Amino acid sequence: MGSTMEPPGGAYLHLGAVTSPVGTARVLQLAFGCTTFSLVAHRGGFAGVQGTFCMAAWGFCFAVSLLVVACELTKLHGCLRLSWGNFTAAFAMLATLLCATAAVIYPLYFTRLQCPPEPAGCAARDFRLAASVFAGLLFLAYAAEVALTRARPGQVASYMATVSGLLKIVQAFVACIIFGALVHDSRYGRYMATQWCVAVYSLCFLATVAVVALSVTGHASSLGCPFDRLVVVYTFLAVLLYLSAAVIWPVFCFDPKYGEPRRPPDCPRGSCPWDSQLVVAIFTYVNLLLYVADLAYSQRIRFVPTL
Repeated sequence: MGSTMEPPGGAYLHLGAVTSPVGTARVLQLAFGCTTFSLVAHRGGFAGVQGTFCMAAWGFCFAVSLLVVACELTKLHGCLRLSWGNFTAAFAMLATLLCATAAVIYPLYFTRLQCPPEPAGCAARDFRLAASVFAGLLFLAYAAEVALTRARPGQVASYMATVSGLLKIVQAFVACIIFGALVHDSRYGRYMATQWCVAVYSLCFLATVAVVALSVTGHASSLGCPFDRLVVVYTFLAVLLYLSAAVIWPVFCFDPKYGEPRRPPDCPRGSCPWDSQLVVAIFTYVNLLLYVADLAYSQRIRFVPTL
């Protein structure tokens, strides 16, 4: 019986996983991620929901990046029941968005040029400034991987490496921002029309996550119909649904007949329903534009579902 194992003395480590341009970007991700996390945990400090989000984002990205590099280096990714190209492309885009958000939030809430009072003192300020710098470098490292692995025009690639696939990650991320604003006292339950908008956000989010999951798990080709056509049809429906939400939500939140056209002067900062409604309105239009761009790119992509 023939053996499928590599002969003795063969190369068991794939050094290109750390020496290629993409590999170098991943090594930098590990270095910058570990440095950022350590600076904040050691002396920089964090607190509240904002600080917890930043630490969770950096920790999650570092852990998955370490897994990716280890699997690439040891060639064990072939043992996983995943479409490896789709998985790495999807994760790189998600990590870029998470690190970009953390790179904005942490300096905004925790970094000041003035020294905080003792016992933190100027040492804490210096650590926070350094953490902010490395957080920005971490975002650039993930963005570099996305740029290096993105499918070029006419190139046959995995779906998540195409512009349409990358946009799916951004759409899901923007939908999470919308959900965060909705649960933050947005009063969406007052009208059936605004409840319809919530249903639109939820339906499109679930469908987008399903498309990403099918691609990452390598089950896109097992569907009863062509995956690329299914994606185009879904994206077209999502454009129509978001278009309805983009019209309905502002009317029932900011028209004088139903809501407040301007921010109430006595509305408390940080817990004002009008602010949440404005965030939802803005990101509704952002996601509408993303779905329109997705629909345009979906017409001319070529990909292999199992890459």
